[in-house]
Amino acid sequence: MNTLAIRTSAPTLPTEQEAKVALESSRLLAACIGRGESAQLRVIDGDHEITVPVSALRLLVDILAQMAEGNTVTIMPVHAEHATQQAADVLNVSRPHLIALLEKNVLPFHKVGTHRRVLFKDLMAYMEGVRAERKQVLEALAQQAQELDMGY
Repeated sequence: MNTLAIRTSAPTLPTEQEAKVALESSRLLAACIGRGESAQLRVIDGDHEITVPVSALRLLVDILAQMAEGNTVTIMPVHAEHATQQAADVLNVSRPHLIALLEKNVLPFHKVGTHRRVLFKDLMAYMEGVRAERKQVLEALAQQAQELDMGY
């Protein structure tokens, strides 16, 4: 069974020194990523070579880039289940608004006893749908502004 340990303590912001190291590391690692399915790394403290999927290296580059900008990063398995308050926090909406989305079947959910649970992957799919819808609306507004010669 594959499991991913997720830190339960609150994430901390990287220090200024950690951000500098992350910036340099992300640049060097990004330059080393090849086109194959895996890459080998050598850890300076040891003589072992570690084979890592390139997709994991790309994820590591993204994590380091976020750290370089002073951000914290949380890793969440796509099949993780969230309680309604947690799901609302991920979407940055109120819990009552999330409940309304669930009751309107906008977001899939299942129940564990009397409690609703929402899969992280469904939250991400919903967010992507909202993002795509917003983009379409903005493009339509921009097109309309051009047709009306509004100067933008």
